[in-house]
Amino acid sequence: MRVISNIGKYFLMLQNVFGKFTKWKVLRQLIFKDIESLIIGSLGIVSFISFFVGGVVSIQTALNLENPFLPKNLIGFATRQSIILEFAPTFISIIMAGKVGSYITSSIGTMKVTEQIDALEVMGINTYNYLIFPKIVALLLYPLVICISMFLGILGGYIACVYGGFSTSGEFIEGIQLDFIPFHITYAFIKTSFFAFILATIPSFHGYFMTGGALDVGKASTVSFVWTSVVIILLNYFITQLLLT
Repeated sequence: MRVISNIGKYFLMLQNVFGKFTKWKVLRQLIFKDIESLIIGSLGIVSFISFFVGGVVSIQTALNLENPFLPKNLIGFATRQSIILEFAPTFISIIMAGKVGSYITSSIGTMKVTEQIDALEVMGINTYNYLIFPKIVALLLYPLVICISMFLGILGGYIACVYGGFSTSGEFIEGIQLDFIPFHITYAFIKTSFFAFILATIPSFHGYFMTGGALDVGKASTVSFVWTSVVIILLNYFITQLLLT
């Protein structure tokens, strides 16, 4: 029953987010602040992980192609498919649930504990819109992060494969172009957009409705990460079932 109650509170929260709007001058400052914290602040870790995981995918694919009758361009093909379809949109989103989600939950949770949210409500401010809406807008740029992740993942695979001596540059590039389906890019960005909304709202929900003191902020961040990851995985399954089958 508690889960059902929380689902109801979540949708009521979303309704309030798009209710009474804060002044645009204030919102604009909050949006730019959240873009810096949530998007620009995440580029470093996303770039690092994407580059090296792309390299690992490429190497592992190459090591499993022991049959001499299998063409070497399959390394590039497998790297492209793995990065574009699953790694960049889905697994980076789970990593971001830990980084971005924990930041959102802890920042809003701290405001809740220190009664800053109550103070804003006394001043007649719609705290749902003031705190959560800028994060939703900031994460509209999240597909750009995933685009960078895709590029660096494939680049990492290329460097690991070519300079590791597993195939030639031409074979890897031929594999990247082999049987390319443009809709796969569209599919990746569609689910990335859904994941961005989840990354902005579920951690905000757990921060806004947390109870207890300062020590419970960490617990709320952990619960937020778990539920954000679960929803992303389930959503990934349903979107894949709808769009690719």
